[in-house]
Amino acid sequence: MAEQYFYGTGRRKTAVARVRLYPGNGAVVINGKPMEEIFSRDIHRAEVLSALTRLGKENRFSAQIKCDGGGITGWSGAIQMGIARALVASDPSCKPQLKRGENLLTRDARMKERKKAGLKRARKAPQFTKR
Repeated sequence: MAEQYFYGTGRRKTAVARVRLYPGNGAVVINGKPMEEIFSRDIHRAEVLSALTRLGKENRFSAQIKCDGGGITGWSGAIQMGIARALVASDPSCKPQLKRGENLLTRDARMKERKKAGLKRARKAPQFTKR
């Protein structure tokens, strides 16, 4: 019999995180590696665990996460949202707490703007010469 878990999907920019929350001791495993191995910066580690710390459940759940696409910052944002959604799946009464302040359940819609024809980047135009 498989162990019972709660599932949540998080997205940020082009990163996608599929999160499984198991009752456990607070271990976070991302793509088969411990969180400390993937996130060297404290800011990213704090962002990943922010949903759990806000509810005071840091040592009640263990997380197994698969991340694809994007980079490290996108991963941390996607994992943050995935954990928050999995926590709501485990206990719907914690939803208002996760929405208060910095909303952890809403997708950040900001994406990289595409490059336009005739420009060097999305908005930077070539240098203009009058004569």
